[in-house]
Amino acid sequence: MASGKGSGAKMVVWGILGLLIIGLGGFGTANFGGGVTRVASVGDEDISVNDYANALRSQMRAIEAQTGQPFSVSQAQDFGLSQQVLDQLLSQAALDGETARLGISVGDEAVRRELLTYDAFKGVDGKFDTAAYKDLLARNNMNEGDFEADLRREAARSILSGALASGITMPPSYGQAVVDWLGERRTITVATLDTTALDTGAPLASDSDIQSWYDAHPDLYTAPEARRITYAWLTPAMLTDKVDLDEAALRKLYQDNIASYVQPERRLVERLVFGTEDEAQAAADRIASGQSSFEDEATARGLALIDTDMGDVSEDDLSSAAGPAVFALEGTGVVGPVMSDLGPAIYRVNGTLAGTEISFEDARNELAAEMAADAAARLIADQIETFDNDLAGGYTLEDLANETDMELGQIDWTPESEGGIASYTDFQQAAASVTLDDYPEIVELTDGGVFALRLDEIVPATVKPLDQVRDQVAADWEADALNQKLTARAEELETSVASGTAIADLGLPVEQFTAITRQDFISTMPAGFMDAVFAPGLKAGGTTLIPGEGRVVIARIETVDAPEHTDENAAIAENYIETAAQGVSTDVIEAFARALRTRDGVTVNQTALNAVHSQLQ
Repeated sequence: MASGKGSGAKMVVWGILGLLIIGLGGFGTANFGGGVTRVASVGDEDISVNDYANALRSQMRAIEAQTGQPFSVSQAQDFGLSQQVLDQLLSQAALDGETARLGISVGDEAVRRELLTYDAFKGVDGKFDTAAYKDLLARNNMNEGDFEADLRREAARSILSGALASGITMPPSYGQAVVDWLGERRTITVATLDTTALDTGAPLASDSDIQSWYDAHPDLYTAPEARRITYAWLTPAMLTDKVDLDEAALRKLYQDNIASYVQPERRLVERLVFGTEDEAQAAADRIASGQSSFEDEATARGLALIDTDMGDVSEDDLSSAAGPAVFALEGTGVVGPVMSDLGPAIYRVNGTLAGTEISFEDARNELAAEMAADAAARLIADQIETFDNDLAGGYTLEDLANETDMELGQIDWTPESEGGIASYTDFQQAAASVTLDDYPEIVELTDGGVFALRLDEIVPATVKPLDQVRDQVAADWEADALNQKLTARAEELETSVASGTAIADLGLPVEQFTAITRQDFISTMPAGFMDAVFAPGLKAGGTTLIPGEGRVVIARIETVDAPEHTDENAAIAENYIETAAQGVSTDVIEAFARALRTRDGVTVNQTALNAVHSQLQ
């Protein structure tokens, strides 16, 4: 049930910690000033302008990362994303109000434990770093008190969500129904019909065929609407040959990042801690004598092996006593008892990862490229104000390219454009939103570069001239004509099979696939083969045709068998039961939150929402 209640309990982590990470990635968090401080409220619980702006921006950036395409605020509104974000925050606020009403809270120690789990707040030694914690919050317009209060509310909300989700289960029949569908086995015999089986061979397109197909399918040969854009840009890569590298600075950069180049030997280690040294010694003796194993000792203490796993560690990662003892062992085995940070312990070494060392000489080219790029980015940053002033003073993009290091370019941009400047999300967003009335302005790129652009004209969607696409039109007509001929012949043969002719007697290449399931993939068959042979209503003795890739496959269902009774299928059933229960738990928590919203009342400040949307454009 953990996942079911977690969907409600982790809203703060999504809404706050996620934003910290995004901030580090160069997006930052919003900070809206002014007299308006909230966009909505549920009862006495407010949703601040900043919380909504940051949550919406987080979701928009996540979509951009998944699609590789810019995603604007207007799209977020059109697709309902902005309302979805607001609904999530309203439900969160409703649950916060209810935990306050019920008096549910957690102590400082629980908040402290939660803080210590986040990698974003850890130093290079892997431990919680107070300075890094404060600095990260400050750089994202937050303070310790507010952040820790949010963690406290999240923990309280988790308790409430857990109570709502407890006891929710799904019947075993649900899992069995899924297994019956996934695990059903079919034996299929197939015959493949291609051009070699046609007396007339592959069809060839005549001039009239090409013209007729072109006239009937203009959508296939239409270039999309494009934005003809002139741009001037400058990236660090364009300036690296103008950067002088200092050898001493390169060596210092190497030393500052020595952990990336020199890795000590590491070992895969498990640790089992005991209350006293006598208990640890007794366990070690039992293992040494063969009476028990490390796994047995862990189980006897109520632990799973995952609870003892320390991952791969260096000698310095272990205590002063355990480090030398563990790393003195040759090969694998059990060491101890020795004193750990938590008390007497035995350690099991499962493997050794050899240390690595990359010398300065071997790393120099990489370091030089990094330093040159950084230096070039600083050179560009120092010129941004000058570029802005030049544009404000009347420079055209052409003037800017002639008088500075910026380079001029032109592109007929569409959302499908790739490569060069079109590969930058910042350029994509600017190209998608620029109008004919906009003046060029300097925009920064994620790699430290800059650009400015001008929309010269919008080129409407037009059908490409036949001379430009003649080869493609001919290929399309021939593929369609071949498919029609093959399908017609395959239908005749399928009728013959249905009348009793064996597939093996058709004179075609034949294959048989035994006891396949819907989860199998057969690379030699056309796309859609598995869906076709497992189609509803297609029973043993039935046939179907699957066209594709210049051929048609005639498939006959020989047998249909129930799933095997295996541990794997049992695990699948159990997983689907658990997943369904988690989904129901999430629905219960959301329904409860909506009931709270109805009881306590929801107020939405549309003016504030509009202001946020406007500033995020």
